[in-house]
Amino acid sequence: MSQQITRGERDDVEREKRFLAVHAAGHDRIYCYFRRRTDNAATAEDLCAEVFRIAWEKTGEGTSISVMVLFGVAKNVLRNHVRSSVRSQSLLSAIQQERQSDSITTESPIHDALTRLSPDDQEVLLLTYWDGLTSGEVSDLLNTSATAVRMRLHRARKTLGQLMQTTHAEPEGADR
Repeated sequence: MSQQITRGERDDVEREKRFLAVHAAGHDRIYCYFRRRTDNAATAEDLCAEVFRIAWEKTGEGTSISVMVLFGVAKNVLRNHVRSSVRSQSLLSAIQQERQSDSITTESPIHDALTRLSPDDQEVLLLTYWDGLTSGEVSDLLNTSATAVRMRLHRARKTLGQLMQTTHAEPEGADR
């Protein structure tokens, strides 16, 4: 029995060749681009991986990608990362201010948003930011992995940020 390569398999092989070529030509340069612009190697690696995920999608469209296209994608990925970091930092600052006050007032935007979170999200945020526990300590307390805690914390911060935005937006809508 002879093995015959189908058109789809041939397309997959071509796609993989295009991707590997662009990866070989640009990976180190894109990584260095991110490393110079971010705080640590892990962030640079994550952002670089995102660029090549996007590159993989583009090679599926039959598109040939140059290193300059990779840099354009990298610029957009970095811009999104910075925006996300600014939002997270702003939220963390608000949480820290609330934590440093003597007590959580029931009229604060943070308190309002916290009460609308799920109990699990409230718990991971309070243990981390109010009680000052590390991911490892929270994971031991909740009997789960530190990775799961970090994922829950990320989702809880994101949800809290969205709730705080709606809390701030509601009074403006009420004045109209």
